[in-house]
Amino acid sequence: MRPSAALAAKTNYLTGIGMTHDLTTRGLEVFGELMGEGAVAKMQEGIASGHFGSPIGELATHYAFASVWGRDGLERKQRSLVVIGVLIAQRQLLELKNHVRIGIRNGLSVREIEEALIQTTPYVGFPAVASATTAIIEVLRELGLDVQTRTAEERGVL
Repeated sequence: MRPSAALAAKTNYLTGIGMTHDLTTRGLEVFGELMGEGAVAKMQEGIASGHFGSPIGELATHYAFASVWGRDGLERKQRSLVVIGVLIAQRQLLELKNHVRIGIRNGLSVREIEEALIQTTPYVGFPAVASATTAIIEVLRELGLDVQTRTAEERGVL
């Protein structure tokens, strides 16, 4: 997918015009594979707008998506599992929800995601895992992968 003309014309002080264009193109390609093609246009629009946060979108496109997610060495499924564990530890529930969706798209099973929760418990504690469990259950419901499990809040435990 080709980035917008405005986005392609931007230069980055760390790279050059050609390198920036390559990073943008590759980053948007990977972003689309992870998030779905509909998300690419939204990312392009946000970066090209020049509004508050657009440089962060550009950094994410170049660094997180082109330079990190786009690397060889780990399969995307493995990368997803690593990111899910990190986000559980950081208690970043909105990003966790995004990355559970990405993980499912990358081939993670519900069981593997549950095992990530279990594996993180001795290192991050039950409160962090309880919060993450609620976020993950919400995504599994949204995707139709588990519509029966109730959260701890719904069961009156928390």
